[in-house]
Amino acid sequence: MWSEEVVTMIENGIVETLYMTLVSTFFGYLFGLPMGVLLCITDKDGLKPNRVIYKILDVIANIVRSIPFLILLILLIPFTRLILGKSYGSTATIVPLVAAAIPFIARMVESSLKEVDAGVVEAARAMGAGTFRIIVKVLLVEGRTSIITGATIAIGTILGYSAMAGAVGGGGLGDIAVRYGYYRYQTDIMIVTVVLLVLTVQIFQSVGMFIAKHLDKR
Repeated sequence: MWSEEVVTMIENGIVETLYMTLVSTFFGYLFGLPMGVLLCITDKDGLKPNRVIYKILDVIANIVRSIPFLILLILLIPFTRLILGKSYGSTATIVPLVAAAIPFIARMVESSLKEVDAGVVEAARAMGAGTFRIIVKVLLVEGRTSIITGATIAIGTILGYSAMAGAVGGGGLGDIAVRYGYYRYQTDIMIVTVVLLVLTVQIFQSVGMFIAKHLDKR
């Protein structure tokens, strides 16, 4: 049962899972970080209150986060096929993963930035710093520990989503667990994939917390 072919398949599953998780996290932060910053500064107590912009972003984030990932994945199949030419496999799974990650990351970034001491922001304002400078030099710097801690949570969540995608041919360890553990009743392979997923999450969690602790100057 544990032939060279099975071992190679699991190794490829690990690579695909890491590929989906890391690429999705990168693009999730590429769009989610600016969205989180906008949510923070356009709120009623933010640097640039703007009820319209905040409400639009707030509604978008709430709607997307309210949709279970498997349903979101299915809803985005036409869009995924449109931009990639296919709707299955690890690369195709990145599209719904990013869509699910953006509002999740945006909310965590918003929360992290709102934790920054208002006195520090006011001091920067008093010294004549503009909005962009306050965001870059104050909010993101002061909130970096919380942002990195949130990133470890985001990676774990995205990795979990990537495993769910295995139910519909998404590739990675989740796909192996479904095909062999569910359809073929090979419990041993399913247990190995679950253990590997747990270990991967723990590694990301440990690295993220180490970096956050190292950057925490409080």
